[in-house]
Order: sequence, then C-alpha cells, then structure tokens
Amino acid sequence: MDRKKFLRNSILGIASLATATKILESCSKNDNDDNDSESSDGSCAVSPSETKGPFPIKTPSQLVLENIKSDRIGVALLINLKIENQSKDCAPLEGVLVDVWHCDKDGNYSEYGGTSMQQTDYTSVHFLRGRQTSDVSGNVSFLSIFPGWYQGRAPHVHVEVLTSSGSSLLVTQIAFPENVSSEVYSSTNYAAHGQADTSNTKDNIFSDSLSDELATLTGNLTDGYTLTKTITVKA
Repeated sequence: MDRKKFLRNSILGIASLATATKILESCSKNDNDDNDSESSDGSCAVSPSETKGPFPIKTPSQLVLENIKSDRIGVALLINLKIENQSKDCAPLEGVLVDVWHCDKDGNYSEYGGTSMQQTDYTSVHFLRGRQTSDVSGNVSFLSIFPGWYQGRAPHVHVEVLTSSGSSLLVTQIAFPENVSSEVYSSTNYAAHGQADTSNTKDNIFSDSLSDELATLTGNLTDGYTLTKTITVKA
C-alpha cells in the first residue's frame, strides 16, 4: 500500500470514492496498528470534553462519508481515529458513531455563513463533515484536507462520539502541532490566509488540556499528512 500516492492522487480528485474507500480501510488498519501501544497498559483517562459549537453538524446521519473533502482545495489529510472505552480497561470500542467536522483552508465552515461570525455563505453545502462507525478495533478513517484557522482559535478538528442509537458519549477537539501548521500555512493555497493568529497554548479550548488533545502528524506537503489520535470515552 502506497499511502503517499493515495493521498496525493485523492486530493487531486484522481481516485474514485469507491477506490478511496478500499484504500482508506487498508491505510487505517496499518496506521492504527502502529498506535495500539498508546493504551496498552490498560489504564487511560477520558479525553477532554469540549464545546460542540459554534458550527456543529446539523444532520450527521445524512453525511455517512469517508471522503469528506468534497470540492475543497488543500493539503491532503488522512484522519485516523481510535476509539477506546475507559470502562472496559481501555478496550477498543466497536460500533459507535464518530462524527468529525472542521473548517476549510480559509477558515470557513459548511452549513453556516452569511453572518458577522462567518460572512461567506455556505449554508447550502456540506463539505468537511462526515460520520463513520468504528470497526472491531475501534478505528475510523476520514479523507480530508488540512484545516485552516479563524480568528481567536488555533487549528483544530471537532469530534463527537455517540452510541449506535445516537446518544452522545463525548464531544472533543483535536489540536495540531504548530510546526506542521506553520509549514502548511506558508504553502500554496494557504498562504493568502496567513498564519494562525492564536497559538495552541493561548487557545481557550486547548490551553488547559493540550497534551491530551494534540494529534500526531506524519507526512509532508507534497504527499499529504496522516493524523492519528486515540479518543477515550466512558461507555
């Protein structure tokens, strides 16, 4: 499996969704096998609970997608999440719903806009939002782009984990290593928007919990990045 080629081609729209789905499954398995050691000692803390707003998914049941980039342009990002259950000695949690959403390269969210908070009106489109069900190993994967930023917030991805019946178990957020964000924001397509105006440590969400919300990123600008993160809930 050449994950680099997959990321590069997918962000250019070369790979079909059906092909992307098959490769995502393989990438997710390989990447998360490498991260199983994060909670191998059988003890873990529930991930920090954070705000859902101000741009949550309005109808996530209609967005069951692995490829969530839609028509958005940016550096490829493969999001690999592992969900584990603190109540069961941190065992992988199968069969839960995992929703993700984030802004585009210019800091705009789909499903919202036309207001003072976000002037660009994207109320009728649904990019960079999706839902997946965790597999037997607690894993889900999404193909996306590296998010941009907006005033007062460090770069981030929102995540909500829910039971199969739709009851929320946890809403949290994922932070990005600043050296990677800085490099991305200096690149083509991102440079016009500039560097993030808020660091992780000065972000009102991450300032008190950064070590528990910071993702691991591997990759580069040309081939894209892979984000890996374990999220722990109490189910």
